[in-house]
Amino acid sequence: MMRLPRRFLTLHTSAVRRTSSVPAGVPSFVPACSTADRQSLELLQDFVSRSSRLFVISGAGLSTESGIPDYRSEGVGLYARTDRRPMQHAEFVRSAKSRQRYWARNFVGWPQFSSHQPNSAHKALQQWEQRGKLHWLVTQNVDALHSKAGQKRLTELHGCAHRVMCLGCGDISKREELQARFVALNPDWRAQTGGVAPDGDVFIEDEQVLNFRVPSCENCGGILKPEVTFFGDTVNKATVQFVHDRLSESDALLVVGSSLQVYSGYRFLLAAGDRKMSVAIVNIGPTRADHLAELKVRGRCGEVLSVIQPL
Repeated sequence: MMRLPRRFLTLHTSAVRRTSSVPAGVPSFVPACSTADRQSLELLQDFVSRSSRLFVISGAGLSTESGIPDYRSEGVGLYARTDRRPMQHAEFVRSAKSRQRYWARNFVGWPQFSSHQPNSAHKALQQWEQRGKLHWLVTQNVDALHSKAGQKRLTELHGCAHRVMCLGCGDISKREELQARFVALNPDWRAQTGGVAPDGDVFIEDEQVLNFRVPSCENCGGILKPEVTFFGDTVNKATVQFVHDRLSESDALLVVGSSLQVYSGYRFLLAAGDRKMSVAIVNIGPTRADHLAELKVRGRCGEVLSVIQPL
């Protein structure tokens, strides 16, 4: 495995600049960060060039540049902006009222959430795959932006909000189809939003959801849930093992846009450490695995990845 001296670098202002990938009119959920200097990019380029089978973990910091908010970013993440917290798995399963509130908010947020497009970071990683540099990509995101960018060697660790599953029979359907069922059941229902949250959620007052009707599974009448891993739930063991197998085939690990605060992703950094693999991190803020990284670059994912060549 390749080894590099430990380096922690902040990207400073220089001639390397990129336009924002956030669509016009969409609030920026990317924390303030300086642009990249040439020396920092050269060190990351060296890291990538030394690898022939690169394993990548991506997080919410990759998609903030497409206009999707995250939970933990300083100043602009959900936890910094509000006292709201995400839906817990146990609450969703046991409470019909919680499911009604969740789906009402998701229904309102879906048109905007589903319209987000890949940014320059997603496109760069897809090009790395095409060039044979990227062996496997594991994303903690549920927004389908890697798939929209054309990524094939991909595991969606926490599932995808564009799919819906039945907790009764296990049937999988498209979220877009459920949207049409929501419209049919709630033709006159309207709600005013008070802001955007991560993963397709929006803020609406509880009294606005009282008359919102939620459909059941068309096959068995069971409870419908996004095919995503809610907080408090665990990732499927077979998926975890599959990712460990892909990691064991790789020779270096690159983290892009994740704080790794959730153990489901952090576990692969621990495994990489056990295997003495070289680790690099690109993220604006601190991460749980900074002490495991030989190279830490603080910067915007799209700005950084778009200038790294998969040599």
